[in-house]
Amino acid sequence: MSQSVNAGGGSSIKESLASWGDLAGLLRGGDQGAIVPVVIPRDNRGLRWTVLAWFGLFALCAALMMTINAAVAGVIAGVAYTAVAIPTLIVGVLSIVAAGLWWWRGSIIEIEEGTHGILTKYGAIVKPIGPGRHYLWHPWSRVDFVVDTRTEIPYTAPVLACPTRENVPLKSIEFFLKFQITDPIRFVTIIGASNFDLVLSSAVQDAIRQRSRQVNTESAYDLRGSNVEDMRRLLNGQLEKYGVRITGCNIPDVQLPSQYQQHLSTRERVAKELDAYEQEWELTRKRRIDTLLMDIERSKKTRDAKIVEVSASLNKARKDVAQMLEEQETEAQRVRYEIETRGRADLVAAENEAKAQQRLATAYRDNRAVLEYELARRRLDVGAALAERAPRPVVVQTEAGSGDGSALSTLLTAQLLPQVMNGGDATRASLGTSAEDARDTLDSARGAFAAAADRQQQMADEFGGRGHRQ
Repeated sequence: MSQSVNAGGGSSIKESLASWGDLAGLLRGGDQGAIVPVVIPRDNRGLRWTVLAWFGLFALCAALMMTINAAVAGVIAGVAYTAVAIPTLIVGVLSIVAAGLWWWRGSIIEIEEGTHGILTKYGAIVKPIGPGRHYLWHPWSRVDFVVDTRTEIPYTAPVLACPTRENVPLKSIEFFLKFQITDPIRFVTIIGASNFDLVLSSAVQDAIRQRSRQVNTESAYDLRGSNVEDMRRLLNGQLEKYGVRITGCNIPDVQLPSQYQQHLSTRERVAKELDAYEQEWELTRKRRIDTLLMDIERSKKTRDAKIVEVSASLNKARKDVAQMLEEQETEAQRVRYEIETRGRADLVAAENEAKAQQRLATAYRDNRAVLEYELARRRLDVGAALAERAPRPVVVQTEAGSGDGSALSTLLTAQLLPQVMNGGDATRASLGTSAEDARDTLDSARGAFAAAADRQQQMADEFGGRGHRQ
């Protein structure tokens, strides 16, 4: 249903009288700026169809009388009565059928979807009837009211001169609500649409004035869009007995006195400017934050790329170092194996050479013993030869105190001494030659033995040094 507003600025509710064809338009669109939740349909049925019924019955009775007269009268009169009775019978039957059709068609009523009709009989309410087609066979049964029970009907009620807590009258407070008729019989019989308009307007004004008394004048604009659930419960408590339920309400507009309006407009302008500055600052802050975040993300990506690059380089370096260490270890192992092999070979050679030198030293020692034995034997031979060729002592005996004897012995000694000396020199020469030969042989044996001992000591030292290096 479209909202209708009267000249005073608020909605008005009324009921209208209309035919069944105009009923849907009034319920949905209102009537001359007023809301029409209830329509009184015009009942045009009446009893005009009984004229045809009575005429048909009269024609049937006339045809019956003519048939009886035709049977009693003569032939000519019977034919005349029969010729008149048959059309009369046909007219009577058609009149009764037409009256029945008229009655059937006039008893049909159709209730719109979303509405309920109130059925009365002899003026007393019988029951509500729902949407659809219904048949009112009784001539005095009719639908007195059609009530819209599904639509949430909008209603606007501006309340003027509402005092605030400081007793300052506000210019107006516009109150908007939606109501729905839940019990059409109670709504029609108890209050009616026109009276409901007055009751609803009074209830809304009372509720609005109570609410305006609770607020200060400067905060009166806070009433716009505020929570009015308590007002809805209050109105439902007042209107429930009329079969009406408030489905929703709010305060869309509040108009203050001129001086307060200017003051609040200034406050609103300042508040809007403050909001604009705050929004601008918020946008600037968000833009800067976004820029910083982008820089941080870019730095993180650069850092991650560098970390990846460093990690790759580190892995490559580790791989190269590991490969180099492996190569060095392999080379060291090879060198170690070569050194060990060479050392084992040198050790075996040194051992063999030491054994050979030992055998050679043993041989030299044996040869030295033989040489010493030969030298000792030659010494014995030389001693024997010397003993055999040793000069014999000449004893010259002189008497003590005789001078002649001394001269003679001296002369003889002088003559024999050269011969003795020559024979001794030859012996000494032969002995000297033999001794020199023995001495040379002994020196050569000693030199060979010392050389063998030095060679053996050098080999032992070299073998000891190699073992220490290994």
